[in-house]
Amino acid sequence: MKDRSSLDNQTIALAGVAQSARIVDQISRTGSYPLEFLEASIHSLFSFDVPNVDSVFGNVQGVKLGLQNLSSGLTTGGDETTASMMRYLFSILHLERKFAARPDLQQVVQNRLQHASFKATHFASHVNETCHSVAAIYSDTLSTLSYRVKISGSAQHLQNDANAEIIRALLLAGVRSAFLWRQLGGRRWKMIFNRNQIRSVAIDLSRELGIR
Repeated sequence: MKDRSSLDNQTIALAGVAQSARIVDQISRTGSYPLEFLEASIHSLFSFDVPNVDSVFGNVQGVKLGLQNLSSGLTTGGDETTASMMRYLFSILHLERKFAARPDLQQVVQNRLQHASFKATHFASHVNETCHSVAAIYSDTLSTLSYRVKISGSAQHLQNDANAEIIRALLLAGVRSAFLWRQLGGRRWKMIFNRNQIRSVAIDLSRELGIR
């Protein structure tokens, strides 16, 4: 793997947030999701000790959907779906800042994710089973914070228990990526003022995967 610049790594982490945001929006509207990218996002929660940012998602291919949506979201004049994804992205970034101020909750989440990782590795036959465990962690911790991410979409899909669990699990995955992004030097003001640079990096990373 080629050496990544600081901005490359920040962009990959931010694409992880965008990917979670995009799948949340898709599930809430249609009840469907891209299994490959759902798995990559959920399994990023169990990347406790990895050699590089790419490996958090398995490899950069695991965050391809996020790179596509991040580059679209940083383009002026996007469509309604892109606008909705960006709204969730900013909401997740805000939730992460609230979570970062609660080291007690961080410790609980870490401990329970380690336990869930064992179950996911040895007992879960489908990502939905892992989402069930992760959703419970989200409900017991992040959902108790004063800030909540507001999900909009079809009542039919949002009232489905399995969909609700996947959404909660994805929100936790998004917060994990947001935490990583901030660890790497990412800041909201930088994303706003350097949006063209970040968009260019997202496009370049996508092209490495053969995306045009």
